[in-house]
Amino acid sequence: MPKTLRYTLLSLREMLLSAGPFALLTVALLVLTYWWLDPNPPKRVVLATGPAQSAYDEFGKRYADALARYGIQVELLSSEGSSANLELLRTGQADLGFVQGGTADIGYDEEDAITSLGSLFVEPLWLFYREESARRLNKVPTVSKLAELKGWRVNVGTAGSGVPRLFSTLLDVNRVEAEQMKLSELEQTPATVAFLNGEIDAVVFASAPESLMVQMLLQTPGVKLLDFAQSEAYSRRFGYLTPVVMPQGVVDLAANIPARNVRLVASTTSLLAHSDTHPAILQLFAQTATTLHGGASWFSRAREYPSLEHSEVPISPEAQRAIKSGAPFLQRYLPFWLANLIERMWLAMGLIIALALPLSRIVPPLYTFRIRSRVFRWYAELREVEQHHEDNSTSVQELLEQLDAMESKVEKIVVPLSYTDELYALRNNIQLVRKKLLRKAA
Repeated sequence: MPKTLRYTLLSLREMLLSAGPFALLTVALLVLTYWWLDPNPPKRVVLATGPAQSAYDEFGKRYADALARYGIQVELLSSEGSSANLELLRTGQADLGFVQGGTADIGYDEEDAITSLGSLFVEPLWLFYREESARRLNKVPTVSKLAELKGWRVNVGTAGSGVPRLFSTLLDVNRVEAEQMKLSELEQTPATVAFLNGEIDAVVFASAPESLMVQMLLQTPGVKLLDFAQSEAYSRRFGYLTPVVMPQGVVDLAANIPARNVRLVASTTSLLAHSDTHPAILQLFAQTATTLHGGASWFSRAREYPSLEHSEVPISPEAQRAIKSGAPFLQRYLPFWLANLIERMWLAMGLIIALALPLSRIVPPLYTFRIRSRVFRWYAELREVEQHHEDNSTSVQELLEQLDAMESKVEKIVVPLSYTDELYALRNNIQLVRKKLLRKAA
């Protein structure tokens, strides 16, 4: 071994042997904490959306694109709509899903199973009817309330969408029996085709205005949108409904569509998640929601959504932080995986360090003991030589030979420079014992 490595102020070997157990303990605690906290999110999650070409389907694609930048694959699970999404969450087939308020049996009894990431947008109840049907059945070109739909062929959507239940509730408060209409439950696309072909007089569905079906029907000649003149009364009767107004000309300013303000009733759509969904995933979806739904729309002003209000289940802590404070501080400067790891591990790492610091005080004394033991262990043999000399149990010549062997071995001992005084003290003491033996021999 080169002298530059042999003669140093510290012994790296002894330092590693002294500090090694504590380092291994710290690493073991970190590994155990990592396994317990599971800070890194899964690479794949399932998002329950809705029928093809619906607003849920379009928003699902936007979420998938946004989370792909973080290496998260979002699998879109098509469904019939809000009620079906809630059932997929309950059974664990989906991690997250869009659920409309008031369209399903949901409440605080599901606190342990489902959490909310906030209200994303309002979904008006759209009731489109054919002007020709109004003239034929009611002898007037327009319809002003639900009670005037008696005898009509109305499609209320599939049971999984939740709209049939909502529409049935509205019929009940208008004292209209379902048997007084010819109700059908076709999916949105075939129902729209049948509606345009005159096979159905009216279609009812709940959707955001971004829906392609809504955009198309609003601009189709001969198709009218029911104006809920009693929208305020509906909202007072049902807490999950809110009155909204579609302003004149908002669809097409040049063509002035609609020609006047249209009053509608709407419920808020929330992004719900299964309680077992990884917190980092909830955080990413909540942050993405502030970007996708934070702009102005037909029925909301900028930054009005996502909202922590109108939630039928508890809001997750991750959503509260994301909606109120935006992205965490570390995510603004570090890659997501690293910022997430530090954010979820910092408390545990702090506790481990707090535990390791007192234990680390043992390392310097232990290191000193190991270095000095290289020297001190020879004093036992030196004391044994003196004892044999005093007892006259061994000849002087044998004891001198034993001292020579000991001195030869001691000369090969290597200690850090800061401990050489103890090494030279040992060698001096060997010489003292030798002189004592020689005086007796003389």
